[in-house]
Amino acid sequence: MAENGPADEFLRSVEIMETLRSEDGCPWDIKQDHLSLRRHLLEETYEVVHAIESRDPEHLKEELGDLLLQVIFHAQIGKEADDFDITDVLRGVNEKLIRRHPHIYGEVEVDDSAQVTANWESIKAQENRDKGHDSVLDGLPTSMPALMLATKIQSKVARVGFDWDDIDGVLGKLNEELSELRVAMAAPEPDHIHIKEEVGDVLFSIANLTRHISVDAEEAGRAACMKFIRRFRGMEELMDGKDGYPKDLQSWDTLWKEVKSAEGRLERRSEDE
Repeated sequence: MAENGPADEFLRSVEIMETLRSEDGCPWDIKQDHLSLRRHLLEETYEVVHAIESRDPEHLKEELGDLLLQVIFHAQIGKEADDFDITDVLRGVNEKLIRRHPHIYGEVEVDDSAQVTANWESIKAQENRDKGHDSVLDGLPTSMPALMLATKIQSKVARVGFDWDDIDGVLGKLNEELSELRVAMAAPEPDHIHIKEEVGDVLFSIANLTRHISVDAEEAGRAACMKFIRRFRGMEELMDGKDGYPKDLQSWDTLWKEVKSAEGRLERRSEDE
């Protein structure tokens, strides 16, 4: 028996979801709505990212399936509310892809990916105007992670000229925000709300710095977290068999430097090979 093709398997997934949401279906699936599924959609998205970073094709295949399930789930809920169905979702993305690739499906000629990006942004801007968006910041997905959102905001306003001329202006603004944070923290009666606001300004400025030097703020932050996890676990391995965790910062610092030094030796050995 021949295996089903992608269209057959996709239709099968849609039919399974219809069954799960039917009167005699799964109680948990039946009670879900767009809002209740938000957390699951985010979790599945992050698990896809983790699978990509793990460079595990089998794991990635599984996680992409879980993410696709969320799309089908939302489409079924939309169908039941007579808002839209999976066909509308697919038709919309297909038409968008064709519309935003005039160099493939139209008469536009491009020489490189930079021109493709410029065309994409121009078409997207016109789509937003057609939707009645008056501000360049209309339609922003404000629920995305803060650093990612900051970069998105800064990129949008930069396209209309609101940006620093060079990196010196960006660094100067970051130093200014750091100074304001220090002042807020050193106040005789520190105001937590004010301090939180100043911390936010520092993070916003850091995101702007990463944009100017072509570094993804979210990726850089995640890499720093992964590095810390790796090094902390390395310290735990050095403690193995000892009496628990150190009680003083100096002992922690000694362990940290030992782990960091070991990493450096491994990196140099790898470069030599």
